[in-house]
Formats: sequence, structure tokens, C-alpha cells
Amino acid sequence: MCARRFSKHKVSRRFGVDIYGTGGASLQRRINVPPGGIRLKKGRLSDYGVRLREKQKVKFTYGISEKQFRRYFSMAQSAEGPTGQALLEILETRLDNVVYRLGFARSRPMARHLVSTGHVRVNGQQVTIPSYLVSPGESITLSERALRIPDVQFEMQARQPSLSWLSRTDGVGRMTGPPHRAEIDADINESLIVEFYSR
Repeated sequence: MCARRFSKHKVSRRFGVDIYGTGGASLQRRINVPPGGIRLKKGRLSDYGVRLREKQKVKFTYGISEKQFRRYFSMAQSAEGPTGQALLEILETRLDNVVYRLGFARSRPMARHLVSTGHVRVNGQQVTIPSYLVSPGESITLSERALRIPDVQFEMQARQPSLSWLSRTDGVGRMTGPPHRAEIDADINESLIVEFYSR
């Protein structure tokens, strides 16, 4: 994926939510102030604008490019069940997201960094592709070097996976089944994304 050359805080402030999960006192003070620091009177978005905004929010949340997003949407159209639901379930199986959901990393950007720098193993084999789609039954582990990183140690002690389709025991994470829409962020309206690409 191409390098991101923009402020993560500005993106979060644009949507009014902590998109990347990086948190911080600075962001929390300004989360409701749009980039530029001026509280403009908000006009009503057009139908197109509403749908585009929802698509962009999901794209930034998972840290993917437009080309990748379109590829996932095409995969979702071919899957069984509602397209929007299938899209979110596919995004949840990305390796960087699974590493984050398993509690190995504080945020998706941190998880993506662990993957791309060679610290993640899938079924014992090193995988450096954040977009790798994890399948049920596959195990996820970190390298010995990654397990010595203080931030990784803190996250593993502070957080256990709370999703029914993931488990972690003795530093070994496992995808036990497919993701469930009910356990994915509730503030995402996937039907707007489907409408955006169906226009």
C-alpha cells in the first residue's frame, strides 16, 4: 500500500471519531473540532456525500487504498448473504486487523507495522503482507523479538480478545470461525457503502 502522508488526527477530526484508535489527550480535546480549527456551520450533505463519507470512514478505519477497497467489494458481491455484511466480514479477516483484534497491538497501524516488519507468523510461517486474509483454523503468533517489545507486552497483559471468532492462549492466537457482523463496529452503515458503489 502507498505511504500515508497525512495527519491521523486530522482524519479522525474530520469524522468526529478516533478512526485509528491511537487516542491521546491532544486528540480527545479536539475530536469535535474539524481540521483547521474553525467550527463551520454544517450544511446538509447530499445523498452522494453521505455515502462517500461512510465509504471513506471505513476505508480509513482499516487503512486500505481505494483499489483494495474495490477488490474487497467485488469479493463481497460474489459471497453469500448481504454484500455490505460480507464486505465488513472480509475486512475483519485481514491479517493486520486480526493481530489488532487478538490484542497483540494497540491499534491497527501498530498491527500493520508488526506484520510488515516480519514479526507475525501464520501457522508458523512468516507473513509480511498486512492484507493477507486469515482463514478459520489458522494460528497467529509473534516473533520472540516482538514479544519483548514493551507496548506488545502491555497490550497482551491488558487485553484479551473479546470476539467469539478469535481466541488467544499462551501467546498463540487463533481464528476459530468466520467474523460475525454483530461484533463489528455498530456505527458503520454498510448499506450506504453498497449504495455508493451501486449508483
